[in-house]
Amino acid sequence: MSQSLAISATGLVKKFGGRRVVDGVDLQVPAGTIYGVLGPNGAGKTTTLRMLLGIIEPDEGSRKLLGFDHPRDGSDQVGYLPEERGLYPAMKAREAIAFMGALRGLPWSVGRKRAVTLMEQAGLGYAVDSKIRKLSKGMAQLVQLLGSVVHQPDLLVLDEPFSGLDPVNQENLEKLIRAEQARGATVLFSTHVMAHAERLCDRLAIIAGGKRRFEGTVGDARGRLPMQAHYTPERDDPAIAGILPGEARHNGREWVFPVPDGGIEAMLRLLTQSGYGVAGLSIERPSLHDAFVEIVGAKALADAEAAMLTEAA
Repeated sequence: MSQSLAISATGLVKKFGGRRVVDGVDLQVPAGTIYGVLGPNGAGKTTTLRMLLGIIEPDEGSRKLLGFDHPRDGSDQVGYLPEERGLYPAMKAREAIAFMGALRGLPWSVGRKRAVTLMEQAGLGYAVDSKIRKLSKGMAQLVQLLGSVVHQPDLLVLDEPFSGLDPVNQENLEKLIRAEQARGATVLFSTHVMAHAERLCDRLAIIAGGKRRFEGTVGDARGRLPMQAHYTPERDDPAIAGILPGEARHNGREWVFPVPDGGIEAMLRLLTQSGYGVAGLSIERPSLHDAFVEIVGAKALADAEAAMLTEAA
């Protein structure tokens, strides 16, 4: 890859209680890209990000961040939104943003001016002097996000940034991420929600069970599966399954199945001749979610969700 790298990691391993939470993960994040780390809950995404940033040390492997062999040496050039949010509740929003910038070396006066501009651009200009405890959860999260970009970092790392945001603020966050990339920053974010990654990512990695299962573009991931046919008969009947490919599934509205190698024309003729007819038909690319399930495996997803429910209980 000829493009310079903002982050490079090889063979990262982290063990907790004898269990490999991260097990030999490699990552290469090209500078100037939006890069997603996808995976089910408990996949090891947060631990991986923390090792990349130097917050925790790997048990094995190496990583380089913004050219630094020791990631913390480049911390002033990094903006970080952790999964666990936290701001001083008695602090005003503008001051909270300026304070986070000051922690990265930004002069306080510059931070306060930029905070006002950032909040106005995010539609929060009316709340610059509101105390954090007076803000909604989503607004406070956006304030913390603005605090992570106020010093105009070269690298922005966001851990599950969309969690807890309503649809409007999710859209605002997507706009901010694109604006940071347009400014020249590299953006690395983790998520288990495919829709955001599908819209935003130039490249992505999929992690499950602590291992990297895929790395490439969204198109690369979706290209692992054949085109999907969505077929609605004029007369529905379970017997249709005998004509359709064995992988066909009925979702309550239509039949969905991979397009056969030779096309679907012969199948459509047989369906018409058999009296089922065609009320609707479309050929669509599989979604990133479909590719994600294929790469990770439905059982692995179910096991991850079950583990999270057990921990919550």
